Amino acid sequence: MADDMTDTVLYDVEEGLATITLNRPDAMNAMNRAAKVALRDALRAAADDSAVRAVLLTATGRAFCVGQDLKEHVTSLLTARETGSGNALSTVSEHYNPIVRALTEMEKPVVAGVNGVAAGAGFGFALAADYRIAADTASFNTSFAGVALTADSGMSWTLPRLIGPSRAADLLFFPRSVPASEAYELGLVNRVVPAADLAAEAAAVARALAEGPTVSYAALKASMAYGAGHTLAETLEKEDELQTRAGASEDHVIAVKAFLAKEKPRYLGK
Repeated sequence: MADDMTDTVLYDVEEGLATITLNRPDAMNAMNRAAKVALRDALRAAADDSAVRAVLLTATGRAFCVGQDLKEHVTSLLTARETGSGNALSTVSEHYNPIVRALTEMEKPVVAGVNGVAAGAGFGFALAADYRIAADTASFNTSFAGVALTADSGMSWTLPRLIGPSRAADLLFFPRSVPASEAYELGLVNRVVPAADLAAEAAAVARALAEGPTVSYAALKASMAYGAGHTLAETLEKEDELQTRAGASEDHVIAVKAFLAKEKPRYLGK
């Protein structure tokens, strides 16, 4: 099955894997309004589609996503200042927040295949994925302070949790290009592969997740998200709740039977 959401964001579902591809290569996949709406809607479609078991978010061209399309933004900004009406930053609540929530809250694993520059909101999207694979030519830049803005796309939440508040402050207050090798050392990405291998490697990881125990993955996402904002005692109770649910799944029975039979399990996602 293949379905192009728009020309700016491509959407394809095959064998349980939804591949969402940012497709404004001439603009380094900068997010104009059309792209933001299409990405938000594609992620929601993947989240709601029972045939989708995992998601791969990637891009065409030499950039993953450089964040907000500043050419479009400056027009909105100047219009709002001249007319005294409107809010050029309403895109945060209308688009960026729903995109990040769709990435983090869907009960399916999300892999980001970072093919090039990930800056601003683009960096935030990558951080919101569950697993990040970067080309060795990729780089990361918070960018926000460079245009006198604060973090959005969840970066003030995700970045400190991945690399610690001190390093996060350094990257946020003093934006710079972080190469893929350093990003790996910092813990920003899970793997770095040669650029020529990125598409195949990212797809292979995403397909493996799509074929895996997706009930388990959904519970793991929920457990980690809950634990980030609750005490150990509260998290232990949440783990109990989620483990009870996972233990009642067909996938768990399949896994145990396959283990005892020394066979590879074939999960159903339920």
